[in-house]
Amino acid sequence: MNMPVHIDTPPVETTETPPRSGLSTRNVAIGVIGAAVLLGLGWKFTSGPAAPPAPPPAVVSVATPIARDVLQWDDYVGRFAPSQTVEVRPRVSGAVTGLHFRDGAIVHRGDLLFTIDPRPFAATLAEATANVASARSTLALARSDYARVRALTGDEAVSASEADSLRAKVQAAEAALAAAQARQQARALDVSFTQVRAPISGRISSRRVDIGNLVSGDAGSNATLLTTINALDPIYFGFDASEGLFLKAQRDRAAGHAATEVEVRLQDESGYRWHGKLDFADNGLDPRSGTIRLRATFANPGMFLTAGMFGNMRLASGGTVHALLVPDQAIASDQARKTVLVVSDDGTVTAKPVELGALVDGLRIVRSGLAPSDRVIIGNIVAAIPGSKVKVQAGHIAPDPTAATTDPEASAPVAAQATLVR
Repeated sequence: MNMPVHIDTPPVETTETPPRSGLSTRNVAIGVIGAAVLLGLGWKFTSGPAAPPAPPPAVVSVATPIARDVLQWDDYVGRFAPSQTVEVRPRVSGAVTGLHFRDGAIVHRGDLLFTIDPRPFAATLAEATANVASARSTLALARSDYARVRALTGDEAVSASEADSLRAKVQAAEAALAAAQARQQARALDVSFTQVRAPISGRISSRRVDIGNLVSGDAGSNATLLTTINALDPIYFGFDASEGLFLKAQRDRAAGHAATEVEVRLQDESGYRWHGKLDFADNGLDPRSGTIRLRATFANPGMFLTAGMFGNMRLASGGTVHALLVPDQAIASDQARKTVLVVSDDGTVTAKPVELGALVDGLRIVRSGLAPSDRVIIGNIVAAIPGSKVKVQAGHIAPDPTAATTDPEASAPVAAQATLVR
């Protein structure tokens, strides 16, 4: 029978090694540093980069708009025309025997231009003169007979019928003499007409006929055209005005700005050196074009201005006004409207809508929307944004007479140009 056997094992003695305090402290420090690094990396990747510092405010130049008296002008385009034009035609027929002018020259009234052969007309005049002498002799005889009858008295008296007959002969002789004298005057005119003279002063055109040609002196336009003369002193400047500009001029005239002074600039000139006066406006508008015809007169003693020249004209119908002016580069475009950037007392930029006028010496007239005390940004405009803060420095606005002039962009007719009142 098997019996369980208990085997007693002696207990094993365990020896505990005491911990090393120095090594343990260093491990704890390393763990803390690692945890801090991990926490820092985690914050960096979770919260993103730090925001950069705000930039300093932009520095801009500001100045208040200048207030000046300006003379407003309306622009037109027109053409010069002679104040008189004459077609030189002969009044008698015959052969041209003399030419007494140079083509294109300046001629004066009464100058001899052409000579037509006068011999046939001189012969006719001589015949008329002889007829006058004959009529005068007949009249003298009739008067003598009648005077003799009137002197008879008593038994020598003649009958009343004979006296009446002699008196009638006197009257008939007087009428015949008057007719002969009229024919003599007509023949003398024909002789004078053989010398074709300039009816007006001006510039003559080229000759249409040469010496030796036969010309016709028929009445009216059937007569041969010899040449033409244009009177150039004074000279006219004709132009058309739209209905809008005409209404504007009418209202300016009603407001007391009825100016008639005009200035013209030729195609190759930069300034308006020709001065004239408005002297004619048509009595109605053309219904087809909606324009009205006007005319100005210019003195032209040197005959420099010639018919047919184009010119840019300006009319001072707007009168003198007191206006605010700013540099044209200070104007900004916001789609269809124009704005000016101004700076408030706290340095904030604001855009003000404005209504513009003409450009004068590089400065734009501001018709409305701007106050005289507004500080307008005139320098470093690209750095100014409406609503932002800026740092300002004092600027200066001054006219520039060499600056180009452009027309304002406006829907209503306004003055296209302006000049400063000196």
